[in-house]
Parts: sequence; structure tokens; C-alpha cells
Amino acid sequence: MTTPPPQPPYGGPQQAQPLNQSDEKLWATLIHVGGIFFSFVPALIGYLLLKDRGPFVRAHSATALNFQITMAIAYVVGSVLTVVGIGLLILAAVWVVNLVFSIVAAIKANQGQWYTYPLSIKFVS
Repeated sequence: MTTPPPQPPYGGPQQAQPLNQSDEKLWATLIHVGGIFFSFVPALIGYLLLKDRGPFVRAHSATALNFQITMAIAYVVGSVLTVVGIGLLILAAVWVVNLVFSIVAAIKANQGQWYTYPLSIKFVS
């Protein structure tokens, strides 16, 4: 009598199920919109949790994470430069750029189109 092969422990490694196309578009859109309100946190969570679930959501979460990290750096620079006075203009410009490009990216993701932010430093690929 042979014994059955050992099973992975409860909660052990499991293969992530791929998302269907509409779910990928939904999550990519939510990641871009979340960046408007919560900086890089939605993109980071989306990248860590969804990167293996489909190429579309992986690309959008990576590009959103790169852009939001770039915007966070710009916010820090603007905050430091408020002492000189130009920082308020930088903060306002960064806010507008973040708002506009995040909305454009969310619309492109919802339409199922690939999008890359024009003013981002590539940290994550």
C-alpha cells in the first residue's frame, strides 16, 4: 500500500488565477484613480497583489506605481522649497499634473488601452 503524496499546508503556495479582461480593466482603472487620493499606496498594493494575475493589470499597476513615486518625490521637493517661496507653485503644479494624468490613465485603462505616464521615472518594471 502506497501513501499519497504530501499536500501543501493549508494556505500554502497556490497558483494565482488569471483575471478576465473586464476585471483587469476594472482593477487597472481603480489603481489609477486611487493614486489621486492615496498617492502610491493603491499602486503598490495593486502591483504586489495583482502582478501575477494578468499582463494588462501588471503593466498598469507598474506604470502607476512609477508615476506616483515620482509625484511623491516632487511633493517632497515642493514641500522643502516652500521655505524659499517657489514650493507652493511646485506643489500646485504637481497636484494638477497628478490629477490630469491619473484621470487620463484611468480612462485609457477602462477602455482597455495600454498607457505610459509621460513624466515618470522608471523604478519598477
